Amino acid sequence: MSKLPYAFARSHGVLIVTETGEAVELLVREDTHAASLAEVRRHLGLPIRIQRMARATFDAHLADAYGQGDQDAASVVEDIGQDVDVSQLMQDMPVVEDLLETQDDAPIIRMINALLQQAVREQASDIHIEPYERYCLVRFRRDGTLMDIARPHRALHAAIASRIKIMASLDIAEKRLPQDGRISLRLAGRTVDVRVSTVPTAHGERIVLRLLDKSGSQLGLDAIGMPSDTQVAFQALLTQPHGIVLVTGPTGSGKTTTLYAALREMLSPTRNIVTVEDPIEYEMAGVGQIQVNARIDLSFARALRSILRQDPDVIMIGEIRDLETAQIAVQASLTGHLVLATLHTNDACSAVTRLTDMGVEPFLLASTLRGVLAQRLVRCLCPSCRTQHASSDADRALFGKPLPDSLWTADGCSECMRTGYRGRSGIYELFSVDAELAQLIHNAAPEAALRERSCEKGLRLLREDGLRYLASGKTSFEELLRVTRD
Repeated sequence: MSKLPYAFARSHGVLIVTETGEAVELLVREDTHAASLAEVRRHLGLPIRIQRMARATFDAHLADAYGQGDQDAASVVEDIGQDVDVSQLMQDMPVVEDLLETQDDAPIIRMINALLQQAVREQASDIHIEPYERYCLVRFRRDGTLMDIARPHRALHAAIASRIKIMASLDIAEKRLPQDGRISLRLAGRTVDVRVSTVPTAHGERIVLRLLDKSGSQLGLDAIGMPSDTQVAFQALLTQPHGIVLVTGPTGSGKTTTLYAALREMLSPTRNIVTVEDPIEYEMAGVGQIQVNARIDLSFARALRSILRQDPDVIMIGEIRDLETAQIAVQASLTGHLVLATLHTNDACSAVTRLTDMGVEPFLLASTLRGVLAQRLVRCLCPSCRTQHASSDADRALFGKPLPDSLWTADGCSECMRTGYRGRSGIYELFSVDAELAQLIHNAAPEAALRERSCEKGLRLLREDGLRYLASGKTSFEELLRVTRD
């Protein structure tokens, strides 16, 4: 990669596979000309052997090779140092087509591009850029946990903030009010959508970038960690002709991924499916997707009122945030539509409390709510460094439920960046509303009564669902305790 920069490799259609010192083996795009090969041979100074392949296959190899590069953001930050003329960095620099083509750009551009490249490479979900009195801190959220990455010099923070604002089309002169924007990037051919949020603090603007790899694979219900019995029951809810089905959990718990998996199950030429989202995270063929836009007053509620005149069969709402949206969702379900939506609650049964607290009448909720799926994401132990040990009496007393005889932990290795964890999987709690539970909701029964009666009917709570991961060694006892409550 150091011998063939990305822009050179892409424009000439060549990729180094191996070099022996006597010859270089190249992957070559099918439309690469002999003149380009001669230029590559002159550039490398060695004889070449070539293997031609189709354009799509070559592009995939190119993206994989350069997208997994070893450029470290912390080293780029250190290289810039304290001797940069900050006044020269505050300029309107154009957004480039592909981040890998900007290796020789201005220092701040190199720094931010290195951060973005490393975040995508390590599959981080968020980048936090936080100013403090004496330093600036950059952190990544990987597998749900924040980790320190770099400490740029405090004097560079204003230039970093301005550059990100320019990329997100925000007002660089406004530093007293929060702002939200979006950046669309390309990294080795992969499209990455970035949501930008800035808020003023005592020492400068705090910036959080949420990354969404749009070229990532879209999962089905059988690939997101849902147990088979829960999956069968959830799919039964999706076959209902009308009603409301909710997916709940905190921010970053995979609710939207589950809803997209549900929509893929429901795709059919006989169904009209329309969504209202903020933002549209994945584009789905056969689904009408509407992007909420606060700048032009296109809210969830306003979009939903228009959707009802579009003759939909299934409506997906990105998030129920207020009473008006909740009321329209209830009205839509009462008039023969199946409504899927997300809601922020701690467990499945508390969704009823949350909606009634918003102002939805209990008798309407009893008539429309079909089920609630609560979920969390637990970190998976690294297969390369996990070890097994016997469970103790103290563990059993702390957990409050029967534990497997053996538990697993991981000390960390180079494969998992010394964290002990690699990747995440879901645990689920499905609250299905039958006639008896609907009557309890109608009578405004307390949340505890709903949970108790549901458990008697077979409701498996989040922590109980996580026991299957403890038995198989997929996650640790401490991780399951961290994401669930008693």
